[in-house]
Amino acid sequence: MATTGDFLFKKNQPLPKSIISFVPSNHCVMLNLKFIQDYPEVVIEKLRKKNFDAAEIVGSIVDLYQQKNAAQQKVEQAKAEMNRISREIGQLFRDGKTEEADVAKARTLELKETIRELDIRFVEIEKKVMELQILLPNLPHESVPAGKGEEDNLVVKSGGEMPQLPGNALPHWELAQKYNLIDFELGVKITGSGFPVYRGKGSQLQRALINFFLDENRKAGYEEIQPPLVVNEDSGFGTGQLPDKEGQMYHVTLDNLYLIPTAEVPVTNIYRDVILDAKDLPVKNTAYSACFRREAGSYGKDVRGLNRLHQFDKVEIVQIAHPEKSYAILEDMVKHVGGLIDKLELPYRVLRLCGGDLSFTSALTYDFEVWSAAQEKWLEVSSVSNFESFQANRMKLRFRDESSKKPQIAHTLNGSALALPRIVAALLENNQTPEGIRIPKALAAYTGFDII
Repeated sequence: MATTGDFLFKKNQPLPKSIISFVPSNHCVMLNLKFIQDYPEVVIEKLRKKNFDAAEIVGSIVDLYQQKNAAQQKVEQAKAEMNRISREIGQLFRDGKTEEADVAKARTLELKETIRELDIRFVEIEKKVMELQILLPNLPHESVPAGKGEEDNLVVKSGGEMPQLPGNALPHWELAQKYNLIDFELGVKITGSGFPVYRGKGSQLQRALINFFLDENRKAGYEEIQPPLVVNEDSGFGTGQLPDKEGQMYHVTLDNLYLIPTAEVPVTNIYRDVILDAKDLPVKNTAYSACFRREAGSYGKDVRGLNRLHQFDKVEIVQIAHPEKSYAILEDMVKHVGGLIDKLELPYRVLRLCGGDLSFTSALTYDFEVWSAAQEKWLEVSSVSNFESFQANRMKLRFRDESSKKPQIAHTLNGSALALPRIVAALLENNQTPEGIRIPKALAAYTGFDII
């Protein structure tokens, strides 16, 4: 499959426009500066598939790139002239040409000031280029379908059997109350809406799912990680949550830390500023964490019960891969997540996301949805994505191959395996019987009971 460097288009230079943005220190950005300069049309055209108009930003970057090159050339010319004059000054003094030597010394002072001013200008240009670069999303993979939103996503697979429920079937929030599994009102009292309290067998079901997912991931070769639940600004920038999702993250302002929206952030950042050995790829990690999302603007029936929360549990899988193998690995990850849902005996479908529904950082994403029988709707429970070099470039995550002395940028991938709230919702709704809620066989070994 093609990657960013495989596309060749004519060079172009749209009109520039200055744009200011948030810029953390000591990072590079995914969309390679030289690639943007050489092939601006491919960047503009491919980002149209994400419904992102990049023409003005790319034009500004190309213009600034030329200014940067011009400033660098002037600095080199000034340094060369200064070195030449410095060699001549000694000879002029030895020849008794004092006045000429003094003129030459004055010229070196002028050149030093020119170099100082150009260096300042060079730094200013670099900062402006960085400010613009971080506004550009990752380029979508060639297989991403066109579209504006979730209605244009492409269903590529389905599995499991659709349950047949009686006419008096209850939605999960009523089942949770009936069997004393989840107390939504108590969560509102303690914290606020979107922070449910699990109790009794509801808590046991949560813990059972976490252990089940972690065990299955470890069997598949993933090393288990227990990460921090808060990260610094550099970590948020490295995986692309900042500045893109700054308003959706809980911010601990006094310490300038962020509550994690997913374990992807701390786990992937383990490898920030790291050079891996090619023979150790792929690196495979899994982690359970609580996740925190403000979900600003969410309202209505889609937020009932467990459908959309501010705090929830999730088990994540992350891989650091060789660029030539990342798409084969993506397919393996999709199969793995599908296997987990199969073992939970839930009906599901897999969607390849269209450009308009693709995240800022993703090149290609597959979403998993399970069928919620009482609600009669599909619920997203996992996104499995290949970010190609987008995150790795921001984090300076590289690997060294024996055949190449220069380190290369790795590819990063991640997926939910799995997010718990909507899995719990589907399990409760789909498995309700007159006797109670049936627990799938694979999960009963973890819960210690086969019915609620």
